[in-house]
Amino acid sequence: MNLVVNGRNTDITDTLTISELLTKEDVKMPQMVSVELNGQILKRSEFETTKLKGDDKVEFLYYMGGGTCL
Repeated sequence: MNLVVNGRNTDITDTLTISELLTKEDVKMPQMVSVELNGQILKRSEFETTKLKGDDKVEFLYYMGGGTCL
């Protein structure tokens, strides 16, 4: 099955949940990442139960604070 993960085509053979994909993709600090699936932000509580389907588009999003005012 083909997925688009962070803009790149990824072929996987097993049906995965979002949590399993985070592990498979070796995402650093998974507790700090937000996940967008087909344009919709998922709740963290949905990571374990949301199964991916062919042609899904997944984006891992990190929000960072900081910076300075000029």
